[in-house]
Amino acid sequence: MAAESPILDDITVVDLSTFVTGGFCSLMLANQGADVVKIERPKVGDDIRHSGPPFIDGASPYYWTINYDKRSVELDLKKEEGLEVCYDLVESADVILQNFRPGTADRLGIGYDELSDRNDSLIYCDISAFGNTGPWSERPGYDLLVQGMSGIMSVTGEEDGDPAKVGLPQTDLITGMWAAFGIINALYRREQTGEGEYVELGMLDATLPWLTKQAGKVFAGEEPCRMGTKDPVLAPYQTFETADGYLNIACLNQKLWQGFCEAIDRSDLAEDDRFATNADRVEQMDALEAELAETLSTRTTSEWMDILVEAGIPAGPVQTVEEAISSEQIEERGMISHIDDGDREIPVIEHPLNFGSANSGFDAAPPDLGEHTDAVLQELGYDQGQLERLRENGVFGDD
Repeated sequence: MAAESPILDDITVVDLSTFVTGGFCSLMLANQGADVVKIERPKVGDDIRHSGPPFIDGASPYYWTINYDKRSVELDLKKEEGLEVCYDLVESADVILQNFRPGTADRLGIGYDELSDRNDSLIYCDISAFGNTGPWSERPGYDLLVQGMSGIMSVTGEEDGDPAKVGLPQTDLITGMWAAFGIINALYRREQTGEGEYVELGMLDATLPWLTKQAGKVFAGEEPCRMGTKDPVLAPYQTFETADGYLNIACLNQKLWQGFCEAIDRSDLAEDDRFATNADRVEQMDALEAELAETLSTRTTSEWMDILVEAGIPAGPVQTVEEAISSEQIEERGMISHIDDGDREIPVIEHPLNFGSANSGFDAAPPDLGEHTDAVLQELGYDQGQLERLRENGVFGDD
C-alpha cells in the first residue's frame, strides 16, 4: 500500500513553551506532519538553545533533538502589537501549547479563556510542574525536582547508595508524551463534536502512572527500595558483569529460566530448591546473584551473547550511547538520519511510529531563532510594510 500524507498535515500548532516538556510534545506532533510554529523571545529564544556544552558551531545539539521540523517566530508578547500578532496566529491555529507557571499565561493575555474566545475550536494544552490546583501549584518545577518528588529517585541507584537521578530528563519526556496523547485525543473529539478543548496536566501527575510495580508494592503494604539493576518481582532480571563489560539477563518465566541455566552450563541451579520458582528466586535474590555473577564473569559479553541468542534467552549488552545509536539494528531500522540545512548535515533521531498508509518523520532542520518570522506572518496576510513597522517597534526584538 502506497504511503499517503502525514496524519497531521492539516494541523497547525502554535508552541509557546520552552525547553523540553512542551518542546517534546510539539516534536511528536511535528513528526506526524503538524505545522509547528515555535514562538520565541526576541534575541534570546528558547532556553534550550543555550543548553550546553557541547556546542557545534555555536548551536546546541540538545536543542536540535527537541526541535526538528519546526518554524521559529520571534515575538515579544509583552508588547501590545506582539500580542495582536499572537492572536492572529491563534485564530488560524488548531492547537496552542504552553508550559508557563499557573497564572502567567492569563497575565500575558494568552490564557485559555482569552484565546478560546477568539477560536472556539482551539485545543489548548496547559503544562505546568504541579498542575493548576493543589498547595504546590505555584511552585517552579524541573525534571530533577519531579524525579525526587515522584519517588523515582528513591528506587533508583544501588541498595546501599544514595538516591540517583535517571540519566535522562525522564519526567520532562513523560510529560511531553502525555501532552501529545491528550492533544490527539482532543483533536479526535473535535472531529466528532466540532468543539475545542482545554487539556491541563502537571509533571508530577504525569509521572505517577509510570511507577507501576513500585506503586503495586505500596498498595500491598510494602516499601519499594533501591535495588540497583535488580527487579522487585522478577529474577534473574538484572545486569551482570562479564569478563569485559556488562550483560543484562531477563528471565520472565520458568521456561526461560530453565533454558538459561542449561545455556550457561548451570543445570544445577534449575534443580536447586532455593530457586525453584520465580517467587523463590526473588526471595533468594542475593544468593542467586552470587551464583550467576561467578559464572558470567568467566566469558566476554560477546561470547555470552552468542550462546544466549542461540538458546533464545532474552539478553543484551549494556552499550554506550554511541554504540546504541550506531548499532546494526538501529542502522537497519533507519532510526538515525541526517537533514541538510544548507551549511551542514544535522543528525536526526527519528521517531518510532511507522504507518502502512501514512508518511511520518522529520523533513526540516531545527530552525534558527526567528528564521520563519516573516514567512509565517506573510501567510497570515501581513505585507512587507506591516512587517517593517513591527520590526521597527521592537516586536521581533531590537535591531
